[in-house]
Amino acid sequence: MRTTARLLTGTALTVAATLGLGTQASYAGDAGNGGNAGKVEALEVYPSTAPPGTTITVNTTACGPGGHGVGDAHSLGAGKFDLTPGTHKEVVVGQFTIPRHTKPGVHGIAVRCANGKRAAGDLVVRHHKHPSGHVDTGVGGSVGPDTTQIAAGVAVLAASAVGGTLLLRRRASGATQDS
Repeated sequence: MRTTARLLTGTALTVAATLGLGTQASYAGDAGNGGNAGKVEALEVYPSTAPPGTTITVNTTACGPGGHGVGDAHSLGAGKFDLTPGTHKEVVVGQFTIPRHTKPGVHGIAVRCANGKRAAGDLVVRHHKHPSGHVDTGVGGSVGPDTTQIAAGVAVLAASAVGGTLLLRRRASGATQDS
């Protein structure tokens, strides 16, 4: 019976950790400050996936109406940035640019508000591969010359011209086909 209880408890803890149910426990030590000091609120990151050189906009309601905050993008090498009230009075907004040297991967962005609250979000940095070679769009100009296709095209045009000429000549001479 004791083995079954341990197995079920271990399974329940594993499921809770997998689902993220255990994340609130890491902030339990801050409950003495009114419960808000340790709570990390959501930080919206737009775009959430981008290559280096892109300007990123973040916003949160954690700082409150008319609030201010300081963002931290050191994980990207971008340093600190300011958050100021946005067009919606309850939202603060800030921007930074992903440095060219930033490595691909998931990078955490954090904000500390003047009211003591915090917000965090993730940014995925991806490097775009530049296309190489010709692009076959069907319009020409970007595809290198293929002598087989050129020869086939010339043959089709020549056959059409000969056939058209013979047809026009036959009509002009008044010859008709009897069926």
